[in-house]
Amino acid sequence: MTGTLHHKGFKASVDVDVDDGLLVGRLLGTTDVVSFHATDMAALKSAFVEAVEDYVATCEKVGKDPKRAASGNLMIRVDPEVHRDAIEAAQSQGKSLSQWSEEVIKLAIRRNSADGTLAPARVGARRKKVLASNN
Repeated sequence: MTGTLHHKGFKASVDVDVDDGLLVGRLLGTTDVVSFHATDMAALKSAFVEAVEDYVATCEKVGKDPKRAASGNLMIRVDPEVHRDAIEAAQSQGKSLSQWSEEVIKLAIRRNSADGTLAPARVGARRKKVLASNN
């Protein structure tokens, strides 16, 4: 399966807990850990909607923005050769490294997800990473 669950501008990734026979979802892009689970996709989708509704209501009560803020500054470490090659690629297009990097990241996001977002590539000891489709 590919994709993510969507509701009211929120997205969630889904893990399969093979040992417990559960689908376990987690909201993406929040400042808090918000998870939900079920034994089948229909129940998982319902649990997702309930988790979003509850989280938004709780955030409203405490006056908190439910979405994680992003500064626009991205600090990454790469191999010096990759750094040099990226500088050359940017210069060959008449762009700064920041402009070029933003375009490359946006392209990667579009290529890796039908909905324009990337899901975290995380595999736990007990859970195998899968993405649930909202289709």
